[in-house]
Amino acid sequence: MHKDIPSGFNIYMIPISRSVLKTRDTPHIHSIHNLGFIFLVALVCSLSFTCCTSSARKIEVLGKDSTIIILPAPAYIANADKTAFGIACEGWYDSVLGKNAFNGAILVAKGGNIVFEKFRGTGHIGSDDSITNHTAFNIASVSKTITAMAILKLWQDGKLNIDEEFSKYFPNFNYPGVTVRTLLNHRSGLPNYLYFMEDLGWNKSIYIKNQDVFDYLVNRKSELKNIGTPNKRFTYCNTNYALLALLTEKLTGLPFPEFIQKEFFTPLNMKHSFVFTLADSINVNPSYDWRGQMIPLNFLDLVYGDKNVYTTAEDLLIWERALKPGIIFSAATLEQAYMPYSNEKAGIRNYGLGWRMNVYPNGKKMIYHNGWWHGYNAAFIRLIDEDATIIVMGNRYTKAIYKAKDLAGIFGNHYISGEEDDRESINITDTAKNQIKIKRKRR
Repeated sequence: MHKDIPSGFNIYMIPISRSVLKTRDTPHIHSIHNLGFIFLVALVCSLSFTCCTSSARKIEVLGKDSTIIILPAPAYIANADKTAFGIACEGWYDSVLGKNAFNGAILVAKGGNIVFEKFRGTGHIGSDDSITNHTAFNIASVSKTITAMAILKLWQDGKLNIDEEFSKYFPNFNYPGVTVRTLLNHRSGLPNYLYFMEDLGWNKSIYIKNQDVFDYLVNRKSELKNIGTPNKRFTYCNTNYALLALLTEKLTGLPFPEFIQKEFFTPLNMKHSFVFTLADSINVNPSYDWRGQMIPLNFLDLVYGDKNVYTTAEDLLIWERALKPGIIFSAATLEQAYMPYSNEKAGIRNYGLGWRMNVYPNGKKMIYHNGWWHGYNAAFIRLIDEDATIIVMGNRYTKAIYKAKDLAGIFGNHYISGEEDDRESINITDTAKNQIKIKRKRR
């Protein structure tokens, strides 16, 4: 370790470069900035660490035992390829998102290089607060990818065993056979709190917290319907991830929003990312239905783990780069995350530990997650073999966002004719009039 760095700090310094086709309403190509191997490391009395590149990027150290992570340099990409990718993305955008009520951000990257980025609309519809690369959106169920990796980090660090029953950590949780792994892969058989809390008479003038979900499961089990047999089948259920957030709190002694900030967002300099709490409600952009009508908060809006990460497209790309083996997670941990666990039905679609996946007959594999909460929806798509990333997020509901998987075709043959979208059918007004049809070409 550097002699001037205090004990408890782990610093990974790897060069960064960036090239980008970045657009708002009209695309333009930026020149390549090759930052090379230039770093200046300084530790000042305020315990701040500054990594200087041509953009003078600064990362603040919170305190003892904080870890600062500088990500690997983007892979080399030829100018001609970069331009071609950008043109292809622009064409898709114009024919899909551009023709729908899209209000948000899209980013496409190859090898960590942003080849296309575009923003459209305003944070508050009808205002002049234009959406920029600093505008954070609730990514809804894409948040599950972060919750899952937080659990896997604790497992990797020896803080828990994902094959232990959840009751080991919460002894009064009387659901035999429900393990941490079955929560992660949605095979727990538990009912969905989005429905049973209201069905059991929860006062909808009071916000539900994660602990309330747990208490209803424990204290009112005899009244619950649709409790399945653990590990019998895949049943997507938000309860699983509300419980996983509680587990991180139990093991770390930190509120989930604080733990995620400390473990991931601050070390990675994801400075526009946070887990939503009620205190944030006055600062975040609201969401809108497809008609453009604002959707107010309701009694379900303070549960986290299953949703409620706010982030930007550029921050989410940082998160994607951090998921390379050896940066935060070992290859063995990532292998567990991306393993398909639900094989009782034939087909290309499956679910790992916090990640959806398409496993195609041609051997291609798409790792992704969609999100939908109120008027927020998002798509986070990773083509690991091709080192390509597709990110779309917005705060005015449009089904068109889920068509972002079509963009995988520009990086390789990932398309299967007739494939349906995976959407999180959560608490949204009728969207039938907002559905669109997209002509796809087999490659």
